[in-house]
Amino acid sequence: MRIAILSDIHANREAFDAVLEAVQNLAPDQLVLLGDLVGYGPDPVYVVEKAAGLVGSGAFCIMGNHDEAAAFGRADMTENARVSIEWTRKQVGREHLDFLARLPLSLRSEDRLYVHASAERPEKWVYIRDIGAAERCLSSSDARFVFCGHTHIPAIYYALPGARPIHFSPLGNVAAPLSELRRHLIVVGAVGQPRDGNPAACFALLNTERREVTMVRVPYDHEATARKIEASGLPAWLGMRLKIGR
Repeated sequence: MRIAILSDIHANREAFDAVLEAVQNLAPDQLVLLGDLVGYGPDPVYVVEKAAGLVGSGAFCIMGNHDEAAAFGRADMTENARVSIEWTRKQVGREHLDFLARLPLSLRSEDRLYVHASAERPEKWVYIRDIGAAERCLSSSDARFVFCGHTHIPAIYYALPGARPIHFSPLGNVAAPLSELRRHLIVVGAVGQPRDGNPAACFALLNTERREVTMVRVPYDHEATARKIEASGLPAWLGMRLKIGR
């Protein structure tokens, strides 16, 4: 089985479209969206409607912290994030907010758990940035694979039973093996706002038969998105960071 796993689209139409074209060419068996459809970017209506259409066609989709903030008006966030959520709520309609509000915090499919931030109290939006956070995430679920986003930086943590996880930074477009003996926590990077120094959009392609995962990098017209951010009146830094991948 081949599963395409996307996270942190952040209302970036250009990145989302480029990634969906790549996904279509790969023709996976399942598509999963790990949340943060909105926030930061200039096209929340387009992205939410596109995501809703994909869900209607069988895709999985879960809630991210920016989706929660938009749906319920909560904005305990950084200044740029708060401003973008307030702007987003003025752009979208009730039907878009209702779609975001109905999204689950996590989904389980066979031996795979999908969550936006961490299996450790998903509603608290914990960042997995180190071994300790990865260990707490894995100990909070018995799933063999946990997939998440939230940090915008692709990473893989491997763990033998009773041992601390080991961190691995996967290379773009290079398959990373998944051990049959280990459990795995896979942070899939970001479609709409990469922060690992590479401005190309990122998503994960899991191949369960070959026991491997690939962080697929997809270049897109981030200059066009940055221009739209500037024209919308959103903070200029949100466009600049797309250009530098930070």
